[in-house]
Amino acid sequence: MTSMMMSIPRQIPLLVIDEEVLLPGSSMKIPVTSSRNMAMIKSRLLNQRSLTSTIIGVVPKEPEQHLDISGTAPLHTVGTAAVVVQVTGISWPQPSFTLLVTGLCRFRLEKLVMEVPYLVGVVTQLDKLAVDDEDDDNQELMDLIQSFRVEASKLLEMLDVSNSTVARLKRMLGTLPAHHLADLCASLVNASFIEKLQVLDAVDLSERLKKSLPLLVRQIEGLEMLRKSPNNRTEKHYAIQPKNRVMIIRPQRDTYSRSDHALVPSDDEGDELQELHQKLRAAKLPPHASKVAMKELQRLKKLASMSPESGIIRTYVELMAELPWSKSSPETLDINKARQDLDADHYAMDKLKRRVLEYLAVRQLKNNLRGPILCFVGPPGVGKTSVGRSIAQTLGREFHRISLGGSCNQSDIRGHRRTYIGAMPGRIIQGLKTVGVNNPVMLLDEIDKLSTGIHGDPAAALLEVLDPEQNCNFVDHYLNVPFDLSKVMFIATANTTRTIPPALLDRMELIHVQGYTQEEKLHIASRHLLPKQLEEHGLESHMVQFPMESIKILVSCYTREAGVRTLERKLGALCRAVAVHVAEMNVGDLTKKDNGQTKLPIILDEAAVEDILGPALYSNNELWSRLGQPGVAVGLAWTTVGGEVLLVEANKMEGDGELVLTGHLGDVMKESARLALNWVRTTAREYGLQIDGELLAHTDLHIHFPAGAVGKDGPSAGVTIAAALISLFSERPIDADVAMTGEITLRGVVLPVGGVKEKVLAAHRAGLKQVILPKKNGKDLHEVPENVKKDLTFVLVSHMDEVLQAAFTGGFPTVASPQDMGSVISKL
Repeated sequence: MTSMMMSIPRQIPLLVIDEEVLLPGSSMKIPVTSSRNMAMIKSRLLNQRSLTSTIIGVVPKEPEQHLDISGTAPLHTVGTAAVVVQVTGISWPQPSFTLLVTGLCRFRLEKLVMEVPYLVGVVTQLDKLAVDDEDDDNQELMDLIQSFRVEASKLLEMLDVSNSTVARLKRMLGTLPAHHLADLCASLVNASFIEKLQVLDAVDLSERLKKSLPLLVRQIEGLEMLRKSPNNRTEKHYAIQPKNRVMIIRPQRDTYSRSDHALVPSDDEGDELQELHQKLRAAKLPPHASKVAMKELQRLKKLASMSPESGIIRTYVELMAELPWSKSSPETLDINKARQDLDADHYAMDKLKRRVLEYLAVRQLKNNLRGPILCFVGPPGVGKTSVGRSIAQTLGREFHRISLGGSCNQSDIRGHRRTYIGAMPGRIIQGLKTVGVNNPVMLLDEIDKLSTGIHGDPAAALLEVLDPEQNCNFVDHYLNVPFDLSKVMFIATANTTRTIPPALLDRMELIHVQGYTQEEKLHIASRHLLPKQLEEHGLESHMVQFPMESIKILVSCYTREAGVRTLERKLGALCRAVAVHVAEMNVGDLTKKDNGQTKLPIILDEAAVEDILGPALYSNNELWSRLGQPGVAVGLAWTTVGGEVLLVEANKMEGDGELVLTGHLGDVMKESARLALNWVRTTAREYGLQIDGELLAHTDLHIHFPAGAVGKDGPSAGVTIAAALISLFSERPIDADVAMTGEITLRGVVLPVGGVKEKVLAAHRAGLKQVILPKKNGKDLHEVPENVKKDLTFVLVSHMDEVLQAAFTGGFPTVASPQDMGSVISKL
């Protein structure tokens, strides 16, 4: 008997596997996801120049019936020393590795010398790494080996002869050592985990053959029965484990090389590729996409399954097959029903609903319309996103929302190129894959909150998506073939247009959504928000009553916003308080009386609202207490959350002639303040004010805008600042119920401003009675609701003199200059 001795190290790192057994002489692909095994790979394998120089121990866990007290399975005492042939890994969707290992010999695990971060054990080698001749003196063993070779030959006859691996194994059968033959055949046949463990534990060759031979005979009998079955469509089968692909290797010689390994093919892989081919045909790809997909599929068929590139190509082809190239959802469009649905789901918003109905009407008359990209611009909480969802329901299309807030990478839109690790398509293509049709309603939410980062500008990437003339050939970097987006209805939402690039803004039709009036909020709260909150909190209408006065208190004293989100949260707080009282009651006695009083319904009057929500957050009394003093004026400002009332306070004191501006003002507001002061100094004599250079040289002026932590900027405060300065120097207070807005020039001309509706609504919420507006803004009053117009008086002005006449009680008469008086006398 001759041998070529090889030994394994005394201490080796351990790779723990579940429900699998690696036998010496065979190879196996082992997926690795546990933290300990991954730590071992990163520490002991990835840093090695040569994988074949690294020997690890592959140890299975004990079966479930051997669980210890803690409920975990201990390690089996016998394992297999293995050499690592290949390591592949992925980082998305979660990090994992796959090892290709080849079994060398058995070992016994004596003890663990390290458990963190990975296992290292002291082992004792049980059989030698050698190609041994059989012992001719043991006749019983020789007979057993001969019987085993006969059965192994029968198994190979049943395998596909056209496969090169099977043909090579047939040629090697006569010279393959018995200890390799037993382990190799035991690896190939279908056997349970317990049976594989028994073969692993059989160190003695005679015992190993006795354990493996019944498994081999059983496999042959099963294949013979399958061949004789009338339902069997194939005559050749592969006896192989379904959970992993077992590798067959030649007898080990001096070294181990990858060319010594050959894979026994699996029917599962061929079936998967065939199924993928059928999916591509069913997807009805256009010719240019079908050509690329089929080419990639042919590449996938030629690659080995263990190749890292095969997973990348498979993922790409699966995406091509799952995209809705030709699948559309049918439209069920009825303009009358659409009008009813929009009115039922959304109160007010007349301008927005009218434009949506126009779009739907054109869609009904001309089905192939490449309509404009609608962009709803308005403050938060007014229902922009919900309108997009209602449009999808009306059209009968699928709805998909993409939130663009904070996106700073153009790959979010165009995807990554496939050359990068973890590459994935953009959110447009992913959305189409999710909905499964090529004509959904796709909502691009918060398009004004895109930002530019080091990875490109996503707003620039959206130019092609939102251009009806270009998006018919949209190319995603990952897909790398044109995809037709012309059937997709894109709707964008934004709070402001200031941060949207002009090129992107030019591709969209802006529809401004205004804030709600108090009356509109009352209807929305009673018709939509309150029933929704009652349902979400498990309450019924007979359990609680919300008087209209209580809702008015909520709207006026606890919320001050353009939308209704805060109002909905306040209603939710009231419902939670009611839910606590209802839960504390005896459910069976809900309709009975207690001490002569009915338990239900619970009435939330004004006192109950204040008890639950606390004191009122907003009060008009605070505003009125600061008015009626010289140097104070009420202005109106536009913000992204609606209109706001803006106080301007001016004061003078002894000093060095400085102008002090406070209140977190922007550059435009600071320029407006200086301009207003210069206008006042220029026209002071016309209004009988003694303001000269000597006075201002020893007087400091301080103009303050309260709420100093809130930034303020914009070209609409010039009129208010000038009126406050005139009030300060004349020591006459401005009427307390007057608000104004507008910008002035050095000659006192009042210029138009924007956001008129929001500003008027803010004045109405604050309880003011008179609003001074630039004359050129008179055309914007048609957007103001009629019930608001009835409560307010509008004064349209074109010059600062008209502003002063309307702002002060009794007007503010001018004093004619001596030159003017002389000209009048000469005319007389």
